[in-house]
Amino acid sequence: MLNPIEGEIFYIDKPLKWTSFEVVKKVRARLRKRLDIKSLRVGHAGTLDPLATGVLTICTGRATKRIEELQAGVKEYIAHIRLGETTPSFDLETQVDATYPWQHITREQVEKVLREQFTGTIEQVPPAFSACKIDGKPAYKLARKGREVEIRAKTLVIDEIELMECGLPQEPSLVIRVVCSKGTYIRALARDIGVALGSGAHLTALRRTRIGDIRVENCLSVDSLLTQLETEEMVSPDCAEQERLEREREHNRAMARARKAEQEARLRARKTRQSQL
Repeated sequence: MLNPIEGEIFYIDKPLKWTSFEVVKKVRARLRKRLDIKSLRVGHAGTLDPLATGVLTICTGRATKRIEELQAGVKEYIAHIRLGETTPSFDLETQVDATYPWQHITREQVEKVLREQFTGTIEQVPPAFSACKIDGKPAYKLARKGREVEIRAKTLVIDEIELMECGLPQEPSLVIRVVCSKGTYIRALARDIGVALGSGAHLTALRRTRIGDIRVENCLSVDSLLTQLETEEMVSPDCAEQERLEREREHNRAMARARKAEQEARLRARKTRQSQL
């Protein structure tokens, strides 16, 4: 039985072109209708760009308090990169703005660069087309207006980076697997790999395959989750409130017992000291 008010955590395989917030809105609307309530806290842990797919964590009710904890988990991505071209957003959201030679790049060079420059602790400047705040405003809003955006570099950890596929020398395409810390922008990683190889690069596809112990093959589609929320039995708002009050009362009783035990222990200790005088 689901208890969305007390808090549930769902793992979604986010579809292509959906924003993370669109998934949240769909889930919230379905739950509000099913529970016949006007408001319910629903949020996501770890934003995925519209052009990315894969693991997205959705929290409801009091489980939203765990968002920061959940999004801190190690993440794994499969990234498709095209060499020799750059875009302002570092992915396919914007058009190619410059081209570079790539014929000089070999598979051996790619593997060496990934191993030596993109493994362990690195510094990364997030993309201008990102949610990083500039004077309180998301950078992407300024970037989309053509404003110059300056963002400070951040320290990240790349635990693993693996070249899975290499189209060189016929095609300037790479597929890499990345295991990294919170806050890593794979689009920016693609940009930096292009620069390190003496060329340019941008992301052409991205899939988040894991957050912590949750793998994408164990996630629900949006449609499957919405069907589950329509059909599975749920704790009513009244029952959820009663359960919360009972837990609160039990917590208060436990605290009272602990205080009483502590007072009795202090009293025994005092009597023991007095008897020894």
